[in-house]
Amino acid sequence: MTNTKVALASRPQGFIEDSNFKIVEEEIPALKDGELLIHIQAISLDPAIRGWMNEGTTYIKGIEIGAVIRTFSAGKVLSSKHKDFKEGDYVEGLLGAQHYAVSNGNGLKTLDLENSQISHHLGVLGMPGMTAYFGLLRRGEPKAGEIIYISGAAGVVGSTVGQIAKIKGCTVIGSAGSDEKCKFLLEECGFDYAINYKTEDIDQKLKEYAPEGIHIFYDNVGGPTLDMALLNLAQGARVVLCGFISQYNSKEIYGPKNYMKIVSARGVMNGIIVFDYVAEWPQAVKEISQWIKEGKIKVKEHVEHGLENFVPTLKMLYTGKNFGKLVLIP
Repeated sequence: MTNTKVALASRPQGFIEDSNFKIVEEEIPALKDGELLIHIQAISLDPAIRGWMNEGTTYIKGIEIGAVIRTFSAGKVLSSKHKDFKEGDYVEGLLGAQHYAVSNGNGLKTLDLENSQISHHLGVLGMPGMTAYFGLLRRGEPKAGEIIYISGAAGVVGSTVGQIAKIKGCTVIGSAGSDEKCKFLLEECGFDYAINYKTEDIDQKLKEYAPEGIHIFYDNVGGPTLDMALLNLAQGARVVLCGFISQYNSKEIYGPKNYMKIVSARGVMNGIIVFDYVAEWPQAVKEISQWIKEGKIKVKEHVEHGLENFVPTLKMLYTGKNFGKLVLIP
């Protein structure tokens, strides 16, 4: 058997280019004891991929030149020499952008698809959903009656944060890049307010919707959006830094100018790395699954097809062309 994969050809300087990637075909090696072969059926496209393409190590080592592009992927076990996985199991993990993956089982999670579809385990029940859950509940610490503002709110992380915040009794404000996305936040996700950042002034709208300030800012965007939110913090505010999608492809990073507002608000600014909570993921998946079943959390996905379309699909993340959790069916 042969495998087709998307490999890293060169490290991007600024926005990702087609030349940074290459399609590679290679023979699949025979399985060794303790290994399993997985047929990948869905690939998750996440903003973090851009950071993983850089050299060096932050919270995770950068992808090596020539290696498969690191992605969360899900698929079916075709054959196994691993005691914990059997043929026919469905699994998810950092399996990469490819048709087949040989794994030693480390980091793999067996999926229960009886009441969910496989793509949900790459989105609301996968890493993005876990980021939303633990970022809000452990870092944001929401209390009933508080006001939360979420940037990049129409993405899977932002929309899940907002819906969990509503469950916890918060007033929810979200910003997104189109009227269609704002309508989704209001009508499907139950947000109280939505701001189209392309046609409306975020600072002005926050002062209108939260005249006494926001208690939690969950940031997926960074840059000037972060600065505007900092101007509108309530006393004791918590700022959760999750993503900086406006900056991932920038050669010169925009640094916050209004960070002194953290001091005057007696606030806290902290970050969320979802891998810190891996041991607690099963309980979070169980709770989110129940909320979906009860209709308290709505899921929206954007699905593209064909491994050859990996690069243009990935670019959608950084231009705002996707609407919903972005998944590639290879």
